[in-house]
Amino acid sequence: MKSMWIGGIAFIIALMAGTYFVAGDAFISDDYINTLTMVGAFAIISITVLVALKYVQQIRSDKAGGELAEEAWDGLREYKNPIPFGWGISFILVAVWAVWYMLFGYPTNQFSQIGQWNEETKEFNQKFESKWTDIGSEDLRNMGESIFLVQCAPCHGLDGGGIGGKSHDLTTRISKASVIDAIKNGANNFKSAYPAGMPAGMLTDDASINEVAQWIADGLKNKAPDSYAACAGCHGDSGEGVEFVAPSIKTYTDSLIGAVLKDGKKANIGVMPNFEGRLNEMQIKALASYIRSMGGN
Repeated sequence: MKSMWIGGIAFIIALMAGTYFVAGDAFISDDYINTLTMVGAFAIISITVLVALKYVQQIRSDKAGGELAEEAWDGLREYKNPIPFGWGISFILVAVWAVWYMLFGYPTNQFSQIGQWNEETKEFNQKFESKWTDIGSEDLRNMGESIFLVQCAPCHGLDGGGIGGKSHDLTTRISKASVIDAIKNGANNFKSAYPAGMPAGMLTDDASINEVAQWIADGLKNKAPDSYAACAGCHGDSGEGVEFVAPSIKTYTDSLIGAVLKDGKKANIGVMPNFEGRLNEMQIKALASYIRSMGGN
């Protein structure tokens, strides 16, 4: 038993040393709050380990006793002992604290850094959008280029070409392989803008699938193949999409770019994470304008 307590104390010292090794540099300052935080961490480590050791020792040495209940399960019966007094008090205090926290505590009606950040971001976006309300098309593309270089180029490349197939090639609207994958497997990427999604199997024979996919990949030039009729009901005769039903397969519209950024996308070449909350509406409009100027219509 003595060795267990010695081991526990050694464990406490090791945890404290590890904590200080990982985060100690942040607490070497004149700010007493940082010092108190480190002291609190050490206190939590010590209390947790010591309490655990106490109960381990109690489990090893104590013997059950008291009045047995009448009910039995497979020959096993429980004692009618009350719960430990400390456990009961702790449970009540946690319940009281939970109610207080939900009704009165942080961050419901008190200062919140997250709330402050959200308010300041909302205010900035309003000022930003009002400032650029009458922005010209050239300035809009220039703004979109700046956003693209920061947010999109790391994956799509500086020229938007997709870095050799590692991501979507933004210089064209959609590839033949992507169209074939969507027709065969369906797609439900943009639930916020097109909640119904696209069911699989709108076309079944390979000849029709290849014909439609090639026509779309070529930019919907010339006359649409007859088999495109199965797609036109949602994407429109011209492929420009129907609001709340299906996106444009002809060009990168503002609503399509907004949906991609908000919902992310899963396609035949991989998964794109969502960018929800990173860009405001004006920035999304600028980004869409720049992507269209790259050649993706």
